[in-house]
Order: sequence, then C-alpha cells, then structure tokens
Amino acid sequence: SSGINAEWPLRPGSEEIPVEEQVITCGGLTLPDDTILSQDLQENVTLDLSGRLLGGKVHGSLARAGKVKGQTPKVAAMEDKKKKKTGRCKRRIQYNRRFSTAVSAFGRKKGPNSNSA
Repeated sequence: SSGINAEWPLRPGSEEIPVEEQVITCGGLTLPDDTILSQDLQENVTLDLSGRLLGGKVHGSLARAGKVKGQTPKVAAMEDKKKKKTGRCKRRIQYNRRFSTAVSAFGRKKGPNSNSA
C-alpha cells in the first residue's frame, strides 16, 4: 500500500466510521490525509485510528466564568499623587537641598524633615 486508501477500511470493525471521518495518529500527532505510509514513517511505529471529534477542549465549567471578579468588592480609586523624581533630576534636588541652599547656622544641625526656618 503506497498511501491511505479511501476504499479500504483500515481496521476490521471500522466500517461504521465513514472514511472521511477517520483520523490516523502517530505519536500523538495527526497525520495529514496525503501521507504515504510506506515512505514517510519509520519502521515499527504504532498507528492509531479514530474518528474525528467535534469542537475543542473546554477546561472547567463556563457557569463559573468571572466568579472571582464578580465577588471582589469595588474599591474607590485613590487620588492622584505626583510621580517621584528619578535619576539625574532626583540627584540635582538632593544636592541643592544639602549643599547649595544650606545656610551655615550655629548650633545643632537640623534634620531633613525639619520644617522650622
């Protein structure tokens, strides 16, 4: 046999499956209809014959779709905050705060969170 013959049932008892609905799989992969079995396959390979299945796989029940989002309480959006400066800009502000505008005062040094003048 040089290929898949449409006139010949591939397995005894497979007459109840129409030839157009028969699928040959090898190693979990479906073989195309134009595969020539004597040339395209290695020796001592197991072929499986089955009927075509309708539709795809559905995981889980569709009745529970959106369950988590539906039961999560709505939280009010926070007010907008200004974005923090990064990189060169942050270092520039840090330098100006520490060195250029610092007035050398007598006494104890004030911390960075001190609001007194």
